[in-house]
Parts: sequence; structure tokens; C-alpha cells
Amino acid sequence: MTRYSIPATGGNPSSRAQGTTPGSFANAARVGTPWAFSSPDAPGMPAPSERTAWDFMPPGWTRGADGRWRAPAGFQPITQLEFARTGVVTPEMRRVAEREGHLTPEQVRDEVAAGRLVIPANKVHLAKSLDPMAIGRASRTKINANMGASPVASSSDEEVEKLRWAERWGTDTVMDLSTGGDLDATREAIVKHASVPIGTVPIYSMIIGRRIEDLDEAAVLESLEHQARQGVDYFTIHAGVLREHLPFVANRLIGIVSRGGSLLAKWMLHHRRQNLMYELWDEICELMRRFDVTFSIGDGLRPGGLADATDRAQLAELETLGELTERAWRHGCQVMVEGPGHVPFDQIEFNMKLQRRLCHGAPFYVLGPLVTDMFPGYDHITSCIGATAAAYHGAAMLCYVTPKEHLGLPKRDDVKQGVVAYKIAAHAADVALGIPGSRDRDDELTRARAALNWERHFELAFDPDLARAYHDEDLDVDTDFCAMCGHDWCSVRISKEIAEFVSGKDPEYAWESARVSEALTEEQREILERRGVLSPEEIHRLAGKTRRAVGASRGARAACHSDVASDTQAHRIQAERLDPRTLEPLSEA
Repeated sequence: MTRYSIPATGGNPSSRAQGTTPGSFANAARVGTPWAFSSPDAPGMPAPSERTAWDFMPPGWTRGADGRWRAPAGFQPITQLEFARTGVVTPEMRRVAEREGHLTPEQVRDEVAAGRLVIPANKVHLAKSLDPMAIGRASRTKINANMGASPVASSSDEEVEKLRWAERWGTDTVMDLSTGGDLDATREAIVKHASVPIGTVPIYSMIIGRRIEDLDEAAVLESLEHQARQGVDYFTIHAGVLREHLPFVANRLIGIVSRGGSLLAKWMLHHRRQNLMYELWDEICELMRRFDVTFSIGDGLRPGGLADATDRAQLAELETLGELTERAWRHGCQVMVEGPGHVPFDQIEFNMKLQRRLCHGAPFYVLGPLVTDMFPGYDHITSCIGATAAAYHGAAMLCYVTPKEHLGLPKRDDVKQGVVAYKIAAHAADVALGIPGSRDRDDELTRARAALNWERHFELAFDPDLARAYHDEDLDVDTDFCAMCGHDWCSVRISKEIAEFVSGKDPEYAWESARVSEALTEEQREILERRGVLSPEEIHRLAGKTRRAVGASRGARAACHSDVASDTQAHRIQAERLDPRTLEPLSEA
């Protein structure tokens, strides 16, 4: 008789229901509602809004007795939202369903129509190399990588290289945040080479060559149209920072940390006027609709430290973002909303679920959030902890943070570190939410690990080169133990030997013999050189070995395998770096 009970479970993230876990403890999936994939509400959390984009239709649309909306005569849909409202499944929606795997094209269409899913796909970029994707809580969690030249670092070529590097490691979108160099050329190059959606913060370009105080309505609209014509897929526009919000910032420890928010605050105080982005909102919507540029409504008053989180300034702006979302939907524009920032772990769920209510389920795109402020240089870690919680509680896209956050412009390796940290956060949240199939690769790797099938283990790893290099740093033989526990203490090997356990006996992952690993690839060699654990001579040996030289032709059983090695021999290979064929010490020369 057990003395505990298992919580109600949602979906199983394993498409084959592998293993013995009861499944996800999230809510059961209800695609087509505000609870598509959602966490159970803690006490006191705001309920979802009962309204969707269907409640904010453009003038001239009528609703028939059957409950369906009909466009006015002669209406030609342009945006994905407008096509969805007219019942059309676009090629982009079909591609999204294909990439997601757990959604049908019709479900994608219906989520877009409700405003809960966006497909950032400028028609200009679609004609080039864009591969359509979707952002919303019915889809898998997405991540964004920021890059861009600054007045003191980087160039267009470097930014294109960072783009390619970020795409290689799995970013779903990229934002060009250039503030220096040739902004126009950098943006043009990034859009040209990108297969992922590209976002920008247009105000950065608007003030090149002019003071912020000199920014006017004509310059705003001209810059937006120019970037739309270049193919930018989504714009961050800080229209929610209102003049009446500024007094709420006065006692913050760190004021306004958003570049766009601080620039517009300065503009408002100088002109003693309302935010011109807010005043121009309808004109901006009409312009963005022509190209189907998606809104990413900026959070200009996001907190820049834990001490300022969930304060009056942040939440007052969030209410305005809800209003702007409604107005953009009335123009037929796709909308996502940006969020904080720096938030204590205990406040993350409230922030996610308040946005869900105030913005009627529009996808939430959050930076981090960082859950502590005292670890500069490690903020990719402090923030991906918060990002995992944010995605579990409702965020649809996570903006990465790199180790260089708060310190400088990220370089190539910083981009990789940021993307990988956020792929972990997004994936962990998807598994927790019970999104179908999200755990399949984890399960396959577990089966390979149980069988001690190292080759398949590394093939399934997110970063095979890193995993292989770390393994070979200690023991460059794929056998039935590794250097972590050694032969006698290898629990996985012992479990495999227990006849009553299924662990490690999957015929699909069976392997005949231990084998010496392949020579290091160039990338694996660089990984070990950076770590500095092995001497240059040891790395050279691992990089230069061949099968013939180490006596490891295919089918030959290495002498360290438990089937042919005595306990004494196994102990020796753990203690020394031995030739796997002869078991004699390798020459240091």
C-alpha cells in the first residue's frame, strides 16, 4: 500500500510511452483553447482571458447566424491572420504543421485566427530563403538569438557568420540589433542569408545621424517601410511606454534598461508629448499589414534588476500592450508581446499568466528572465533557469542571453553558449508540458546509454563533437564502462547484466565489440585544446590515430572489453593510458 498519490497527469511527451514515468504533470492538452499546453495554476494566478483575436475584428466584417465571420465584398487577405480568418490554410501554415509534427494544418490556421499563434513571414523574405515557423503556446517553445554590430565592435561579415553559427545550433529566429557600422548593409546581408525569421528594433536606425529629440513622424514611417521592403519579418516597437508611466520609474534602482524605452522616454520629456509610436499606432499597423510584418510589441519598461521586478511601471506598460494588441488585430496584423527581463523565480508564473490575460493569449516573447543579478559572465545560466520556468508557465519564445550579457558584444562562441543554454530551457519546458514527441530523442539516447552503445549515444547527442571529445579525453575506447565510474562501479553495466532487467538489452542498440574511437575531428581537437586538460602531445595522438595504427579494425574486439579483459587488466586501463591492443603503456614521445 503506497502512502502517496500521483498528481493528475497531462499528455505523455513520449510518442511511444517509453519507460515507467507516469507522464507530464502539466494540464491535459487542449489545443484550440487558451490551455493548449499549460501548467496548473498556483493559487491566486490570473485566469486566461475569455477573448481572442476574433473579438477584435476590422470594420466591415459581419458575423452570420452560423457564427462565422465574413469579410466585406472585395476584401483581399494579405496577412497570415487575415487568411486564417477567411478559413484559408496557407502554404506557410502547412509547412508549420509539418515542422511541428503534433499539429494539423487546420489547427495551425485556427490558432493563428485566434491570435494565439504567429507565423513571422514577411512576403519579401518568403520570396528568398525563409523557412516558415510558428510562435505560440500550441507549438513547441522557440528561441531567439540576438546579434548586431556596435559602434566599437563587429562588421556585416562577422554578423552573417554569427547568423550561420546561430542557425547551426538551432535558433528559431534572429534579431539584428546593430547600433553601429553600416546598419543598412548589415540588415540586408542578414535577411539575404537567413532561413529563419529576422527581427529588428527600428528605432535604432531612426536615430542614426540625428538626435532622438529630432525624431518625427515622417522619419518613423519612412524607416519602418524601408526595413519592411528589405524583408524584416518582425519589428520590436516600444509603443507601450506612455508619458504617464514615467513617474513610476523614479525610484527604481536601475531606471529604464530598454534602449528603445529610454530613448522614447527622453523624447517624451523633451517634447512634453505622448509617445509618438503610440500616437502613430494605426498608421504603423497599416504599413506593417502591407508586408505582413509581425508585431513584437516591446516592453520598454521591463525591469533591469530583481529589485524592480513586477513593479507599477512594468505592469502599467503591460496593460497598454494589451490595448495595442487589440488595435493591431483590428488592422489584421499578427502580434506577439515582449516581456521581462530580471524576475525573481517566485514571480515568473504570475508574470506569464498576467500577460496571457491582459493580452488575450497573444504569444509572449521573454528575455530570460534572469533569476539573480550577481553572476555576470554566467548570465546564460542565470537566465535559462528563469526561461525554463517562463516557458512552462506560458511563454512561447525565449530570447537568449549569452555569457557576455551586461559585459560586451557576444562573439562566436558566446552565441553558441547562449543558443545551447536556451535550447535546453525550451526543450525542458516542452517535455514538462507534455508536448507529443518532445521526449522521443531523450528516450532514444537513454536506450543507447543503457546498452553502452557509445557510437549511437554520441549520434543522438545535441552536440556530438563536445560529448565525444569529453569522453575521449579520459578514455578513447568505446567499451562497456567509462572513466566516470570505471569497470567495477559501472551501474549501467551491472544493470545490463541482471537478467531480470530489460535495461540495456534492446536489440536495436546491441553492439558486438568494444572499439577504439575514430581520430578527433578538427572541432573535437579545438574543444580539448581550449579545455587545457590534455597535453598537446596527447591531443596530437588522439587527433592523428588511425584504425590500423591502434589495431582496431572493424569487428576486432578491443582488449579492454569486460568479455575478454580480466579485472586486473580493466583496473590498469583506468589507471594508465594504455594501448587498447597490447595493454602496454603508451610512449610519451
